[in-house]
Amino acid sequence: MSTHDEVRDARAATTQIPVLETVNLTKHFPVRGPGKKVVHAVEGVDMKLYRGQVVALVGESGSGKSTVSRLIAQLLTHTGGTILLNGEPVNAHSGRAFRQYCRNVQMILQDPFASLNPIHKIRYVLTRSVRIHHPRASKAEREELLSKLLGQVDLTPSERYLGKFPHELSGGQRQRVAIARALGANPKVLLADEPVSMLDVSIRIGVLNLLRDLKERLNLAILYITHDIASARYFADQTMVMYAGQVVERGPSEEVTQRPAHPYTQLLIASAPDPDVLSTRSETKAQGEPPSLITPPAGCRFNPRCPFAMERCRTEAPPVFQVTDEHQASCWLYADDATAEREAAFGVHA
Repeated sequence: MSTHDEVRDARAATTQIPVLETVNLTKHFPVRGPGKKVVHAVEGVDMKLYRGQVVALVGESGSGKSTVSRLIAQLLTHTGGTILLNGEPVNAHSGRAFRQYCRNVQMILQDPFASLNPIHKIRYVLTRSVRIHHPRASKAEREELLSKLLGQVDLTPSERYLGKFPHELSGGQRQRVAIARALGANPKVLLADEPVSMLDVSIRIGVLNLLRDLKERLNLAILYITHDIASARYFADQTMVMYAGQVVERGPSEEVTQRPAHPYTQLLIASAPDPDVLSTRSETKAQGEPPSLITPPAGCRFNPRCPFAMERCRTEAPPVFQVTDEHQASCWLYADDATAEREAAFGVHA
C-alpha cells in the first residue's frame, strides 16, 4: 500500500468519530431588572465537527452564530448541554485545562486588524503563539516555526512580513497572519467566525481557498460562521441554518442551498441571489423582523414571518423532520399530515 493510500485510509477512519461535538448546547444571558428575564441566545444546538470537513453555520445577525463559536471556544460558560472533544466532556475556562484545550481548538476572528495588537510587529505576534504552544523550542527552532507558519498561509518570503506592523499589511494579509497565529498551536479544530466579511470582495475567495487548502493538508475540522449562504455553498461540506438561537435546517451544503427545506433558508437564499440556486425556487415572501429573544414567540420561532405558517406553527415547536437521508428541517410542513400544505408551499417536487 502506498503512503498516499495510508494517509487516505487514516483520514477515513478518523472522520468516523467527531473531533468536536455539542449536545443540546444552550446559552441564556440574564437581563438586569425585575423578573429574572433571560435572553435565549442559543437553545438546543447539536453539532458534529469531523477532521477534514467544513461545517458552515449560517444565519442573519443576532441568530446566535457567534455565541455558539464562543461557547465552543470556552470563552463563555454554557447554560446547558455538553461540549465534547474527542468524545470527552470539556469544561475548561481557565488555567492549564484551558491552555490544553486551546492547543486543540483555535479561533479566527472577524476583524483581522482588531484581533492583532497594532503596537507589535508580526514577529512578536507569531513568536508569542510559538512560545505558548511550543515552550521547549530553541531559538533556532522558533525561527524555523515562524517561517513555516507564514509559508503555510502563503506569506513568503517570511522576512518580508516579520518586521512589519499590522497597519502596514493589507486586510487579506492581516487575516492570513491571524490564521498563521492560530496554526501555531497545531490545532485540530478551527472556529472561523466571519473570517472574510471584513475583507474586500476581490480577496475573499483567496482566503477561503487558503482555508480549504489547510483543511486538506492539515486534516482540520473547520466551523465556518457566516451570514452569506452562497459562500457556505462554495466552501462548506455541511451547512446548518440558524434562526433566533435554534438550528432550523441542516444537511449537505449543495442540497441545502439547491433544495432548501425550511422557509427561513429560502429567505436567506433570496436575500443573497445566486442564479444557479434561485432557478429552482420561487422567492419566499417573508416579512418582518427577527423576534425578541427575551420573549420568543410560542411554537416555531419563525412563524410570525413565515408565509406558510399553520395554526400548529403558532402553538407547538416543530421537531426535527428527515427530509432526505442526510437532510433535516424543523418545520411542520414536513409532518406526515401536511402533504397538501407542503406541496402548496414548495411544489409537488418537494
